[in-house]
Amino acid sequence: MIQIVPSILAADLARLGEQVREVHAAGCERVQVDVMDGHFVPNLTFGPDVVRAVKRAAPGLTVEAHLMVERPEQYVSSFASAAADYILVQVESTTSLYRTLTAIREAGSEPGLVLNPGTPVEMLRELVDLVSMVLVMTVEPGFGGQRFIGSSPAKIGRVRDLAPNVEIEVDGGIDTASAPLCAAAGATLLVAGTSVFGHPEGLTAGIRELRRACGG
Repeated sequence: MIQIVPSILAADLARLGEQVREVHAAGCERVQVDVMDGHFVPNLTFGPDVVRAVKRAAPGLTVEAHLMVERPEQYVSSFASAAADYILVQVESTTSLYRTLTAIREAGSEPGLVLNPGTPVEMLRELVDLVSMVLVMTVEPGFGGQRFIGSSPAKIGRVRDLAPNVEIEVDGGIDTASAPLCAAAGATLLVAGTSVFGHPEGLTAGIRELRRACGG
């Protein structure tokens, strides 16, 4: 069954603990913390303390830290110490991908690799045995609320062919129209920000609609 992974980038930060508990109560097993440094992407967002805060708010949640930062190897220890269950790094963010992915696992977190819209799937081939997850970006990283790139399901299918035994997550423009396309292409996890936290009827309704769109 497809899993919905709310992204707290779209949350009401004044009510973060409350909203994290609400998505957990709605049946979401994971949330994603989007970490941006203002260099690799133009936006500036969260650090390890936010991961700790999410863990305190809902201890049973799995927390993914998506590092959209330059030289992510410098931050592996900090996010692992903050109890990030998964640490995801961008292909283009470091010249030491092998070392960084290995360091994540050695630090006690699960490593994931992120493919931007313009990143060839072939970049995954030499690293697939090192990762627990591949995240396919279906928008350019850096901001929420962008439109889903229509060619993305075909790319998700190519990732599934190359990495049949890892989790495939999709992030960007996920709504009731794009979600079933991603699920049909082989995705197992869908990151949703605006369509969950910005739903006019509330978070639970947004999660329910996405699941229903995917046949769940």
